[in-house]
Amino acid sequence: MLTFLRTAIILAAFSVGFLLGYSISSDTGVEPGYFEAAETGAYGSALKPPPSIGISEEDEEYYKSLSDE
Repeated sequence: MLTFLRTAIILAAFSVGFLLGYSISSDTGVEPGYFEAAETGAYGSALKPPPSIGISEEDEEYYKSLSDE
């Protein structure tokens, strides 16, 4: 009987916590495109690529074509 009561309390607490978290999350929301936008130049997502120094135009086009694939 004690095991059943303990299990019921745990399940009820989990359910209430899940529903509370879900309701808070749905109220705050996230703007569309938030995670796709680059906030800073960190983590490899610069707004514009750094200038290529010492690379010929031909090599630069070749490297760009590799990243397009």
